Amino acid sequence: MALQTPHEKTQPAALGELERETSALDKHGYLFGQKITHSLSPYLHQVIYENLGLRWGQVRLDSCDMQLFLRLVRHPDFYGASVTMPNKVAILPHLDRMTDECRSVGACNTLFLQPDPADPSGQRRLLCGANTDVIGIRDSFLRNVADPARVYHGKPALVIGGGGAARSAIYALARWMRAADIYLVNRDAAEVADMMRDCAARGYGNGLVHVATEEQARELPAAGAIVACVPDFEPRTEEEKLARRITEIFLSKQPQPPQHQQQVQVGAGSGDVAQPIKGAMLEMCYNPTPFTALGTLAERHGWQVILGTEALIWQGLEQDRYWTGRPVEDLPVDKVKEAIAASVAQRSQSRL
Repeated sequence: MALQTPHEKTQPAALGELERETSALDKHGYLFGQKITHSLSPYLHQVIYENLGLRWGQVRLDSCDMQLFLRLVRHPDFYGASVTMPNKVAILPHLDRMTDECRSVGACNTLFLQPDPADPSGQRRLLCGANTDVIGIRDSFLRNVADPARVYHGKPALVIGGGGAARSAIYALARWMRAADIYLVNRDAAEVADMMRDCAARGYGNGLVHVATEEQARELPAAGAIVACVPDFEPRTEEEKLARRITEIFLSKQPQPPQHQQQVQVGAGSGDVAQPIKGAMLEMCYNPTPFTALGTLAERHGWQVILGTEALIWQGLEQDRYWTGRPVEDLPVDKVKEAIAASVAQRSQSRL
């Protein structure tokens, strides 16, 4: 649906609060979803815009009212939006165009605008969808793992979870990270089956293996990369406890690296024994803190743990590439990292 810029800017009285927030900006976007009070997304983008000298901002829209949102995006000063749960799939029928990643994954987390080539006046804009979650996952590994070829290329990978983030992880692992097979561990077997069927239908379901028992986990080769897409809570149900035990079996495996793979020293001192690199785990959970129980467990087993804020940062930078038209290299990457690290430290301290 092409967007027609309205001639009048008046909005219903119920939107007065949003109008007050957006009226102080040259351009505005939205974070569109629910349970977004503590999201770092608006802050991340604010840091970018301030460093670029732009009077832009992202406003929280805690809602799943699609018709309301589609009215708001018609505003001439709207530049784009971050879309989060439960709207990532619901937005798809309303898009004029989708990137390959958005179409393949079947979920949209980024809206951006393009001129409608059929309108010579330039007033009509096309609503376009992208999925930068997959970029966030890919770049979290590429920018933090020193030698991907030695750590995870050509090895199996493991995805923990069964929702939208897990689908994005499967796509990233299959398309860019050269995963040999992708193991799936989740508390809900039916959810895994649905995810496997969906991924297969979308063209990236080859090599998916549902690991449902501890015995099966023990027999499989070790993984080189793990993406954890579950909340940070202590397992309570029998299904949750089983999924955690299966995960720990994979964490405890000692891979046999190829002959060309380097050996790393574990511990310190002259008596240390060289051990093969175990792998890298991206812990997607970062709210309310990226320092999770599963991340601690992985580190204890000798894994490199990449915090979920890395995925947040790299997917957010990719979003601003769409919105500002500037390549990621021209964005204030270091400033963003510093700001997010400081915010996380403050949040973590407040929980002590």
